[in-house]
Amino acid sequence: MFRNLFRRKPQFITVVSGLPRSGTSMMMKMLEAGGIPPVQDGVRSADSDNPRGYYEFERVKQLDKGDTAWLPDARGKSVKVISALLQHLPSDYEYRILFMRRNLAEVLASQEKMLVHRAAEKTVSDDKMMQLYRQHLQQVETWIRRQPNMQLYDVPYHVLVKDPMAHLPSINTFLEGRLSVLAASKVVDPALYRNRNR
Repeated sequence: MFRNLFRRKPQFITVVSGLPRSGTSMMMKMLEAGGIPPVQDGVRSADSDNPRGYYEFERVKQLDKGDTAWLPDARGKSVKVISALLQHLPSDYEYRILFMRRNLAEVLASQEKMLVHRAAEKTVSDDKMMQLYRQHLQQVETWIRRQPNMQLYDVPYHVLVKDPMAHLPSINTFLEGRLSVLAASKVVDPALYRNRNR
C-alpha cells in the first residue's frame, strides 16, 4: 500500500484518440474510473448521443493554432484528441496514445444519427467518406509510428464493449500499471453499443 502512495507522477500524457464516434468518450470514462483523471472542462454536456458525457477540453481544438500551454498540467492525466489534431501535439512531451478502432460503417451510422439529432444535412456520401477515413487513418498511423515521443495502442471498440478484460490488462501495462483494471471494466455498458454493423 505504501509503495503506491509514493509513486512518482508519470511524465507522459495519456491521449485517447480516433475518429469522431469511435468510442473515445467511453475510453475516457473507463480511464477516469480506473484512476487516471481526465483533462476536461464540461463545456459540452451529455446528451442523447453521449448520455455519459463527452469528456472534452475545448482548448484541444486550438492545438492547430498553437494553444499548448495547458499540456504541462496534463502529465499523468488523460485527454481526448481527435485523430486530425494529433500532428499538432508538440514534440517536447511524451504521449501514450490509445487509438479507438471502430468499424467504419458503424462510425458513419453513428455520425449520421447525430446529424439527424442536430437537424444538419450530410454533405458527403458514405462511400466517399469511408474512402477519406481509410486514407486518413493510414496516414495518421504511419505518422505516429515515426514519432519517437509517441507510443500507440490500438483498441478495437467492438471487443472492448463485449469483453473489456480482453484488452484492459494490456492497456494497464501500456500505461505503466496506473489503471485499476476492475474499476475500469465496470464502466462498459453493452446497451450503449448502438449502430452496430450487423
